[in-house]
Amino acid sequence: MSVLVLVLAVCAACCLGFGFVLQQDAAQRAPLGDFLSPRLLLDLVRVPTWLAGMGLMVAGMVLGAVALGGGQLSLVEPLLATNLLFALGLSRARAGQPLGRQGWAGLVLLAGGVSAFIVAGEPRGGAVVTDPVRHWLIIGLMLGAALLLTLCAARFRLTWGPALLGLAAGLAYGVQDALTRVSGRRFSAGGLVGVLTTWQPYAVAVLGVTGVLLVQSAFETAPLRRSLPALTAAQPLAGIGCGVGFLGDRLRTSAGALAWEACGLAAVVCGIVLLGLHPALPQGAVGEEEERAPSLERG
Repeated sequence: MSVLVLVLAVCAACCLGFGFVLQQDAAQRAPLGDFLSPRLLLDLVRVPTWLAGMGLMVAGMVLGAVALGGGQLSLVEPLLATNLLFALGLSRARAGQPLGRQGWAGLVLLAGGVSAFIVAGEPRGGAVVTDPVRHWLIIGLMLGAALLLTLCAARFRLTWGPALLGLAAGLAYGVQDALTRVSGRRFSAGGLVGVLTTWQPYAVAVLGVTGVLLVQSAFETAPLRRSLPALTAAQPLAGIGCGVGFLGDRLRTSAGALAWEACGLAAVVCGIVLLGLHPALPQGAVGEEEERAPSLERG
């Protein structure tokens, strides 16, 4: 494993985690009538805190893209999932909430799960799958699931909506990461002209804007803990699926290695859930959701 890839991925996770906290702080004050509407982004772009959060998020995406250019998707994605640790750290500093047993347990599970998956799987590159049917099948399944989750979220805005939007955004970002890696390979092979004459970079841009709208709508309607864990869990799983599915990433497939890889991913998800439920993450004022519900329905 390249030390540079490791450092870039962790720095990307740090920027993403800090950015998510600042974005949610601004989005929770946006009009609920803008739910899943581009008007939401137009409202938020005038808020300095949100712009700072977006700046950090863009920096994280750029660092993540550079890491993806030098490492396998199956290696980088689990490292990016540690953004929740940095989100928790910033929220804890702002709230003055001690980490406690739950926080330490979540931290150990997340960090240990990422380490177990990387050590057991030994992600490495391989031959890219050239069958376009396989590409479109995997991408179509993930984006179709994201669309279905979004439709369900629109129906259950103040209950399951934020978590469903987090899952949908995570799937979209996982596909975006995969297409970012494809674009990086095209750029290395054919330069700027080579990458701009393919559809992948434009799909990356569309998925990026779509993901931002989904995430901000989730942040707008509920506390960070209701959506960020789902987002953080779905993105690496989608990215690993794309990496192994059509980007040629290879993992060890012995019985012991598969068992440890599965345990590592399960630990990552459990750690994300524990950290997402930690009191240090913003949870909104008591009764805030009930007070906002009538205005949401009117919107």
